[in-house]
Amino acid sequence: MEKTTPTTTSSQNNKRIAKNTLMLYFRMMLTMLVSLYTSRVILNTLGVEDYGIYNVVGGVVTMFAFLNSAMSSATQRFLSFEIGKGDFVQLRKTFNATQIIHIGIAVIIFILAETAGLWFLKNYLVIPSERLEAAIWVYHFSVFSFMVSIIQVPYNATIIAHERMNVYAYVSIIEVLLKLLIVFMLTWITYDKLKLYGILHFSVVIVIAVIYRIYTRKNFEESKFEVVRDKGLYKTLVCYSGWNLFGNIASVAKGQGVNIILNIFYGPVVNAAMGVAMQIQGAVNSFVSNFQMAVNPQIIKSYAAKERDYMTSLIIRSSKFSFYLLFMITLPVILEINQVLKIWLKVVPEYTPSFTVLVLIIILITCVSGSLKTAVQATGKIKIYQAVVGTLLIMILPISYLFLKNGYQPEVTLYITIVIEILALLFRFFILKKLFNFPIFPFIKEVIFRNLIIVVLSISLPLFIRDLMVENIFRLFVTVFISLVWNAIIILILGLNKSEKKFVTTSIRKILNRESKKCGLDLKEL
Repeated sequence: MEKTTPTTTSSQNNKRIAKNTLMLYFRMMLTMLVSLYTSRVILNTLGVEDYGIYNVVGGVVTMFAFLNSAMSSATQRFLSFEIGKGDFVQLRKTFNATQIIHIGIAVIIFILAETAGLWFLKNYLVIPSERLEAAIWVYHFSVFSFMVSIIQVPYNATIIAHERMNVYAYVSIIEVLLKLLIVFMLTWITYDKLKLYGILHFSVVIVIAVIYRIYTRKNFEESKFEVVRDKGLYKTLVCYSGWNLFGNIASVAKGQGVNIILNIFYGPVVNAAMGVAMQIQGAVNSFVSNFQMAVNPQIIKSYAAKERDYMTSLIIRSSKFSFYLLFMITLPVILEINQVLKIWLKVVPEYTPSFTVLVLIIILITCVSGSLKTAVQATGKIKIYQAVVGTLLIMILPISYLFLKNGYQPEVTLYITIVIEILALLFRFFILKKLFNFPIFPFIKEVIFRNLIIVVLSISLPLFIRDLMVENIFRLFVTVFISLVWNAIIILILGLNKSEKKFVTTSIRKILNRESKKCGLDLKEL
């Protein structure tokens, strides 16, 4: 048997991360293009008002997501942790315990949604009386879709924990085709468009869930269902999720909670604008989330294997590269937001440009925290983290309510979010320092400091050139081109250290030599 050294293990892990990142980006490109196209068609087909209704009604359902989200994080963490330890007996027990818990969560959310949630929808949301029946239809099917997604969590978590990211790419092709079919059916079928959209979306959720479940059961032995009677395991999972629960309540309050109070003060048209901004956020953020999804299992597994230096290296590089990827995409969008929205949408709801710019700034701040959150989850010691960060994030909702009540414009909710997200980032540093002596100053130097320099320098040239030209389609193309090229140059010169520069230049050379396949998988220089 060949001896495995830390160097070879690290090289293999890097190769796996690279391969998984490529597969996830293939998935991302498909889903992003279809998502942007379908959003435009759906907005125009439903109309601004119905589109806003759909987003706010879906938001009420999502408010109950805190139960599921808390357990989802636990499922991902514990499955990756057991794989990292190599304990496959415990892995099987963990999978089945999480499955049973998720079924219970689905039942609880169904009861809450069909009682308290339905009551809230009928009595507090601002919905035109003639569209209330359609809104209730959409609400019921949103609840059904959400229940299916909850029960599906252990299966998806297993695929991620085993780093089979190619599966997501393949299934995404099917999902893309189904979503395109929905768009065409909305234009073909003469039925209430809002009701029809809710029904068709539920159908797609069912099909995709079935595909993932079949794959998981055929490929992973631990996914074969069996009743687990280990009370200690249930207690561990639930206790761990308890503090995640608080954190996810905060996350829901920050997102859907704010969306609902915007509806109360400004009506469904503002929800339509926020819905469009969130679509752009999702499309842009997918660049980062796919990269982080490939890295996160390695962070957890390296912690389980007690490889602290490698773990720290992954955290720093994940945060830095995540920001670079996101900033290259967001900068031209921010600079030319009006043109982008005019081209993308026939009808641009009021507040959409300002919402979109502010939302993109928020995800630029939060993307740096992605690997930090995973590191905390890896330790299993999340009490202090969730208590501090969760308390900060949950304050966004009451502060936003007070400002809106006093007559401020809806954008104030996003300004408040920016301030609190910056504070939350600072607190994450000190919490990680306490948990496992995380190197704060190397992170600040390599990530925060480099990012700030890149932002200042990258904005200057494209902004200058943009302001010299008249707003039109030609200016849009020029701004996008200059932003991408100039940003790439700045990142290459100032954003990368010596080893990272060597890796990039070697990769470019290989691409030019028609060896792109090898390039995509060779990360030895890192």
